Order: sequence, then structure tokens, then C-alpha cells
Amino acid sequence: QVRPVESGGRLVQTGGSLKLSCEVPGRSFEYYWLYWVRQAPGQEREFVAGMRWSNGGPSYADSVNGRFTISRDKAKNTGYLQMDNLKPEDAGVYYCGGRNFLSADIGDVTYWGKGTLVTVQS
Repeated sequence: QVRPVESGGRLVQTGGSLKLSCEVPGRSFEYYWLYWVRQAPGQEREFVAGMRWSNGGPSYADSVNGRFTISRDKAKNTGYLQMDNLKPEDAGVYYCGGRNFLSADIGDVTYWGKGTLVTVQS
């Protein structure tokens, strides 16, 4: 059984940094786009970042472009989201997921875990 793991979320001050990890042992990402999506309390999930697992090519939501960096370690089958200069509006539960194409419309992205909570204190 696949055991998805998102980790790295915690309380951080405004302007601080966090690095989230997404480890999905047993799953091949080779034909996938890796997604990071977040959900603030009372709001719908929204696209944050995505990249093609095989050859990079990241894409970001306008709200995080220039502050967040998506990456992956193929050898560890792990995806990452480096978040810098965090703002209170970045708070929420962050999920990793996958799909075989990239789009900011995340309606049918497959999610593997329960997310990791990021809290940004102003």
C-alpha cells in the first residue's frame, strides 16, 4: 500500500521560510506533473505550483511566483516546495498531488496524503 507523506508544515513568522516535502514511496512520478496545492480555512483548494517530474519546467501561481520554488529529487522519489518570504495569506493546508498534465484548474488532481499545515503569524 502506498504511504503518502507530506511534511514540513509548522508555525512560522511573516517573512520566514519553510520547506515542504512530499514522499510517495512506491509510486512512479515519471509520467506525471507534480503539484502543490493549498487550502485555507473556509476556502477551496488552489493551485500553488507544478512541475514536470521528468524534466522540470516549473509553473507557479502569481501569488507565490518569486517566493516559492518547487523541486524534486528523483532518487528519493520526493518532491519539495521551498517557501520564502511567507505571508499570512500563505497559511493553510498544503497538499501534494499529481496528474499527467499541467493546469491551474486542479479539479481532477490526484492527492495522496492528508496535507501539512502551514501557519504564518503576523
